[in-house]
Parts: sequence; structure tokens; C-alpha cells
Amino acid sequence: MAEKSVVVVESPAKAKTINKYLGDGFEVLASFGHVRDLPAKDGSVDTDNDFAMRWEVDARGKKQLDTIAKAVKGAQHLYLATDPDREGEAISWHVKDELARRKVIDGMDVSRVVFHEITKKAVTEAVDHPRELDQALIDAYLARRALDYLVGFTLSPVLWRKLPGARSAGRVQSVALRLICEREAEIEAFRPQEYWSVEALMATAAGEAFKARLTHLDGKKLDRFDLGGEAAAKRAVAMAEGQPYAVTKVERKTQKRNPAPPFTTSTLQQEASRKLGMGASRTMSVAQRLYEGIELGGETVGLITYMRTDSTVLSGEAIAGCRRAIQNIFGDTYLPDSPRVYRTKAKNAQEAHEAIRPTDLFRKPEDVARYLDKDQQRLYELVWKRTMASQMESAVIDRVAVDIESGNGAATFRANGSVVKFDGFLKLYFEDVDDRASDDDDERRLPNMTEGEASTLKEVIPEQHFTQPPPRYTEASLVKKMEELGIGRPSTYASILKVLQDRNYVQLESRRFVPEDRGRLVTAFLSSFFDRYFEYGFTADLEEQLDDVSDGRRDWRQVLREFWENFYKIAEHTKELTGVEVRDTIDRELGPHFFPADENGSTEAARVCPACDGGRLSLNFGRHGAFIACSNYPNCRYTRQLGEDGSEDGEEANYPKILGPYPETGEDVSLRKGPYGLYVQVGEQLPKEKGKKAPPKPKRASLLKGMTASDVDLDLALRLLALPREIGTHPESGAMITAGVGRFGPFLKHGNAYVSIPADDDVLSIGMNRAVEVIAQAGEKGKARATRSLGEHPEDGKAITQGAGRFGPYVKHGKLYASIPRDVDPDTVSLEEAVRLLAEKAAKQAAKGGPAKKGAAKKGAAKKGKAKKAGAKKSGAKKAGAKKAAAKKAAAAKSAAGSD
Repeated sequence: MAEKSVVVVESPAKAKTINKYLGDGFEVLASFGHVRDLPAKDGSVDTDNDFAMRWEVDARGKKQLDTIAKAVKGAQHLYLATDPDREGEAISWHVKDELARRKVIDGMDVSRVVFHEITKKAVTEAVDHPRELDQALIDAYLARRALDYLVGFTLSPVLWRKLPGARSAGRVQSVALRLICEREAEIEAFRPQEYWSVEALMATAAGEAFKARLTHLDGKKLDRFDLGGEAAAKRAVAMAEGQPYAVTKVERKTQKRNPAPPFTTSTLQQEASRKLGMGASRTMSVAQRLYEGIELGGETVGLITYMRTDSTVLSGEAIAGCRRAIQNIFGDTYLPDSPRVYRTKAKNAQEAHEAIRPTDLFRKPEDVARYLDKDQQRLYELVWKRTMASQMESAVIDRVAVDIESGNGAATFRANGSVVKFDGFLKLYFEDVDDRASDDDDERRLPNMTEGEASTLKEVIPEQHFTQPPPRYTEASLVKKMEELGIGRPSTYASILKVLQDRNYVQLESRRFVPEDRGRLVTAFLSSFFDRYFEYGFTADLEEQLDDVSDGRRDWRQVLREFWENFYKIAEHTKELTGVEVRDTIDRELGPHFFPADENGSTEAARVCPACDGGRLSLNFGRHGAFIACSNYPNCRYTRQLGEDGSEDGEEANYPKILGPYPETGEDVSLRKGPYGLYVQVGEQLPKEKGKKAPPKPKRASLLKGMTASDVDLDLALRLLALPREIGTHPESGAMITAGVGRFGPFLKHGNAYVSIPADDDVLSIGMNRAVEVIAQAGEKGKARATRSLGEHPEDGKAITQGAGRFGPYVKHGKLYASIPRDVDPDTVSLEEAVRLLAEKAAKQAAKGGPAKKGAAKKGAAKKGKAKKAGAKKSGAKKAGAKKAAAKKAAAAKSAAGSD
């Protein structure tokens, strides 16, 4: 009998690809990520029992474990081939531990295999060289998971009680939020300072024009604020005009410019944000698909190496392939004499992997473009160009600085410029930077000039400037700052930024982070009462300790002990604070934000209540969150919501905003604000004429979640109005796939079936390949949730079924649901056991006044009603009889009186 081996990976896409590579004798299965986690309740990490952790397998995890357990029966080898990082190591450990608990791998050869690219060579080599699970990496995972759990479950209840409206706080997310909020506070506190510059339009002796900037006046070098006002600038202009000029100095420097290193996770996220406008989550999602494999002409191939890495190192094989590709595509001139070697500069870098690179450097972007959707194609091209450029020849740039002085020596101008003598790597790739200056003199080209040569002054132009506040963070600049400070790890940056947005602590406006008031409040609370634990230095130091655990140099439980002891004490102390103490502290902290300071830095003028005399406005808290209120309450009931400035003119005054003409009709497309938020509309609503049918409503479309007014231009409006849009026909079913937005969010429609579009995907741009993948994954989930019939109920003959829902596995009879206990395997539940569970549930509902009791009460009420009706009928008949008898008696008496 042939040997059988089972391989466990994380995703079904990867499983499908690797199964083809390994062939017969191997069965490749997916764990679908983690198969178990800490239950979301107190006590999952037992701090009194040396941080023992209680793990729970959810319904999806159980299904995958059942499949794996069934497959390993009769197998000789189990290869754990999850992702090559700490999280992947942890997933493998969870799978092995659960299988061991089930006693299905006793005596089996269980190994860990790691590959950094999904190619046949890499996968087969990994299987040929297995290793043991890395306990140090597992310990580091346990420490991080316990820390995140303890911080979240300790802080969140404190926040809910002391800061109504706050949702929760995370260990690293809160530090990232602090960065955003502190930058916003800097911007609010910034006071612009005026300064002037003087620029001259000049010409060489040959008549070639160039620009120069005034650098010296009266023999003194000008600093930035020496020309602090218009009068000083005009004096400088007067001194510069009417003088002959000559070149006094020409400086030429030849500089080499070296290429940037290959991508790490962090730098990939930064460049994708700057160059492609893709957020960190979207970048990682697209990179994941490129790594796991794309079908190229019938063969599934991983196009890039693993995308979670801190390393800038390329393997010798990759460098050799890169150099051959450069020589083949660009020629010998662009190939350096020797390979470039890079070292990672990031703080706490983990260099266990290679940099992110194409798996085959000869696979050019244009060769694979037809197999990729738009985002995949753009990201692959970015990775390919960056990798190639990193091994190309340096660019050679001539920089020139020319000093031109007036005849009387009163004014000196300087002209700067540069010329690229050899483009080198710039032929292929140029690294972007954040907030590049728009008036960079070094980018100018200068005419040729020599010392002593006369120059003609054509015009002197003074220009007013004001200093600018520091810019808000973009995704790229925030990731860069976090990496510099050693906060978090590159693999977590995307999820950190997503959590901040999902909790509505920040929003993106024009691709820059703006903190919401809710985020400002949380940051003020944490920095006031938990300052030490959310300092940048403390967080970075904790990351270093966790890295020491990864390297086996520190015990993970000791790290937790040192953290938890003081953190718990501070949390308990904070619980004892009164609402007034918390309110006053945060009011002082955020006063300049809610009440703009005057030129002296005082906020008191802005705190005067507009509705009464002597009232002072301050921050207050209610059941639904924070608001501004008057100190004279209850005599003065003035309040305003956070974010309002108290003026009468609201934002509605600016709507509708005309965006441009609708291509089909020429009507105006406008952005409007209604009771349910912002939307775009074509044309105007026509009034209804008397006696005629109401005219149709104009075409409208609501903005998608996360979109702001500043994001909306005519192009975006037209794309929203075009929803739902047809993507194309499904390659297997032939049914049309459409993308649209419904009451439950963005969806794909395939035939008569609707599938929600994942948060990382964009309904406006999702392509055919991704749509088919999402539909297929939804199909897998649907199968996982399928019900099975257990038989008929012995009392009424109706069917009893077993299934799984959002609250776990259950049995169902009519409208009655009963949960299956956690210690019972749902797949083994019999008809008799289901009947017992349903009877227990019905009895509980009856005792609580549930459906069973209500039904009985209804029947009782009906019976009572019938009896009452019958009684009333009987009583009526009795009364009628008595009346008839009395009338008979009276008639008899009358007759007797007449006869007398």
C-alpha cells in the first residue's frame, strides 16, 4: 500500500495550487486560518493560574478539524505548511494540539514545512526538508495574544463605564490613534507666521532665461524670517533693482543616486498608498492573492514571495535572476559590476524571510496583465519594478549652484538646478516620498554659465508666504512613523488602521487621517489615566521584549507577569474615579479642541454660554456619549453636540453641490445631503401637476461607507449612479454577475443568488477573477452551514433538522430552536437526543412565559371566552323568562280587578 501524506495550509486557494505540485500520495487541506481562539469572555486568560489560556474551537474550526482528522487516518505523514511567520507557526501548533487531543496522530510523523514562495521548486524542497515546530515563535504568539486579550478585556469595561459612547481600546491600535490625535492637536495649536521671499527672472549673456532666489542682502545671509513683512520685502526689491549683475560663483557636483531596496511589508504598503492610492488592507489583500497563486494559461502560479516580511534581503538565486533580466531587457550599461547587498534599517526588524519580490523576474508585468484584475496588475508591476531597480546601476546627476551678485554687492541671488547625466535605475523606477515640496529648485534645468559672465535682471518678484502646520498622516506616513518608533509589526499595520476606521475613531479625508471626537476622547482618557502603557517608548520596549521571546531569550510568562501586575492595579484604581473627576480631566485635556483658544491661548471666551448670563460651557457625558453643556443647568438647558460650532449656518447651506453634466442627458449631477446622509442625484425632482401622474424620481445613489464629501467628484458620482453594474458572465455557469449596493451593503448577484462583497473589496472596481473567487468562497461557507435531517418528531410527524448558525450548532423543530451543548459533537446528535433537547427548551420557554406558555394561555383565554359567552346567553334567557312570568302575573291581577 502506497504511503499517504496530509499537508495542511491556511487557504483553499493555496491548497489547490500545492496539491497540483505534490501530486499523488499527498492530500492538501486548508485550515481556513485559525481553528480556535480565546473565547470572548472573562477568564479566558487565567491570571491567577500563571496565565493559563482556555481555547475554544468554533463551528467553522471544528468542521476543518473534522476534515483534517478524517484525512490523517491511515496517513503516515502530516506536514503543517501554514504561512512562514509567527501567526502561521501558531496555526500549525493549534492544529497539531487539537488533533493530539483527539488522539488521531498518535505515533504519526508530524513535521513543519516552510516555503516563502508558491512555486513547485520551493514547495517540493520544503517538503524534503521538514523541521519541528518552533516553540519560541509559539511562545511569542501566546504572549501577544494574552497581552491583547488582557488589555482589551480590562480596559473596555472601564471605558464603557467612565466614557459613555467609547467602544473599546486595543494595545497597539490605541498608540496609533494617539499619533493621529497628537498630530491633530499640533495642527490646531499651530499659529501661522508670515514671511516673504524674493525671486528674480534673469537672463544669461546669450539671452537664455532662468530663475534665481535672493539669498544675501547687504552682505548678510537671509534667514527664513528676515523678510518678515511686506515693507521688508519691498526694501529688498528696491535694493536689488537697477543694478548690473554678474556670475560670481559656479559650483558643480556630480552625485550618484542609489536605488531603494526591495520591498518589505511596510514599504510596500507605503508605496502602494502613494503611487496607487491603495490602503494598507487592500494592498495586503491583493498581495495575498498574488502570493497564493494566479492561473496563467491553465497553470496556477504564485507570482510574488511571501508578503509579510521585514527583510530587504534577496536570495542569491533571486539576485542572479534579477541581473540576467536587467542585462537581457536593459543591456550591460544598466547592470552594476557586482550585486547590491541590502541590510534592513527598521527598528526590531525580523529578517527570517526574503524581501517581497516576483518569483520569476523574467515574468514581466505585460506578460501577465491579461490574467490579473486591475489592482493585481498594478501591484505586481510595482513589485517587479522595485525589485529590478534595486539591482540596477546608480543614476548620475549633475547638480549646479550659481551665485549672481549685484554690482554694488548689496544683493546676491542663487540659482539651483540639476541635470541627469545617466538615468540608471530611474529609467524604471522612482521612489515617492510624502509631502514633497512643490517648488524644489533642484528639479530645474539651468543654462550653461561661467564665472564673471554678465547677467541681466529682468524682473524682481516678492512673494508672501505663511508657515504651514505639520501635515496630517496618510496611511503611508503613519505606517512609516510606526515603523520608525518600533510600534507594532508590519504584518499588523493593515489591521490596526482598519480597526481604527471600523470603530469610527478616525476617518480618511483626501487620503489623510482625521480623528473623530470619539477617538480624541478615548486618547485623552488613556493618556490621562493609563499614560505609561500607551507611551511610544513603552510600547516599543514591549515589542522588543516580545521579539526576545521569539528568539528564545526571554520567558513569555515573565513578560506577562511584569506587565500585568501594575497594569491591573492602575485599572482597579481608575474604576474608583468619579464621573466628575473623569469629566474635568478630559475637559482640561481637550478644551482647546472643543473651545478654540484666542491669540493669548485662553479658551474662556469660547466657553461663554450663548443662552444665559454667566454660564460656562464644558464637556459633559450622557447615556449616549459626550456633549457640550452649560454650567447653569438646570436653569439653563443649553447643549450642543460635539463637532458643532454653535453657529446657525449649518453644512446644509452648502448643498446641493453641482459636480458636472450627466453624459446621457446633460442634466446636472449634484451632491446632496438628506436625512439619511450624503447622496448624488441626476437633475431635479419635477413637481406633480394636478390631475396627472406623479413624475418619476430622479436617479440617485447614496455614498458608500467611508466616503466623505471631499472624495466625491463627477467621475465617482457617475460610477455610483451606474450601480448595479454588470461585471461579466460566470465562466462555469454562464450566468451574469452584477455588483451593486443593497440595504445590507455591497453585494454580488450571480443568477438568483446574492453574496456580500468583503470589506477589503470595492464594489466600484471589483473584477471578474475576484468576483468568481468571492462567489466560490461564499459557496463553501454555505455548504458549511447546510442542515441535515434527523427524522420526524414522534408527536406531530414534523421534520427535525440539525444545523449551525451565528450562535453555534442547533436542532430545529418548526419554529423552536434548541442549542446543542458545547461538549456534544453536532454531527453525532441522534433523533432521540434532539427530541429531548427540544422538550427541555420548550419547558424553559413555558416557565419564562415563552411560546409554549403563551400558547396555553391563549387556549385558556379562548375557553374562558366561550364559557363566558355561554353563561351570558343562559343569564339572558333566565331574565327573559322572569320578565315573561311577571307580565303574565300582572295581566291576571288586572283581570281579577275588572271582575270585581
